[in-house]
Amino acid sequence: MNDFLNEVTKLRNRIHTYIDEAPLVDSQGVNHERVIFLLNQALTTELLCVRRYKEHFFEAEKLNEHVAAEDFLVRAGEEAEQVDMIAARIQQLGGDPVGKVEISSSDSDTFPSTPRRLETLMREDLIAEWVAVGGYLEIIEALGSDDPITRRLFERIIAREEQLANNMRASLFALAS
Repeated sequence: MNDFLNEVTKLRNRIHTYIDEAPLVDSQGVNHERVIFLLNQALTTELLCVRRYKEHFFEAEKLNEHVAAEDFLVRAGEEAEQVDMIAARIQQLGGDPVGKVEISSSDSDTFPSTPRRLETLMREDLIAEWVAVGGYLEIIEALGSDDPITRRLFERIIAREEQLANNMRASLFALAS
């Protein structure tokens, strides 16, 4: 599993642990501190996605796969829009958007001198999108009906991620043909 998937898996586990600690709502309604925490975890996930798509853009360019490179760049932009949506919701709840993308020492070869195959990049992206969707579904389940605005935000993001994943899967099948 690559570094990105390891990071997303760690984030998802952190979200799951945090959800299990206590209810997301208190007797007065939404526990904004906990929801902000979960939103910041999602923000980090989306920032990692932007970074991954940008890396794949450069790798595809090295492979002279210009159409695929453009697709990666468009996807990076779509993920950046989701970063903005999540950050805006955090601010609406009175929090500070603090998505953190840590660069580990194993990331020293972020842009490998020998690019990987296009199919490898696309498979990585497809897996990563489904991992992110799984984490967002857990957040929705934890929110229940107590914070409908945040719930709808995640539902909208999941719909976008699923459409993106379906498009990627179609591209992957076309590449394999």
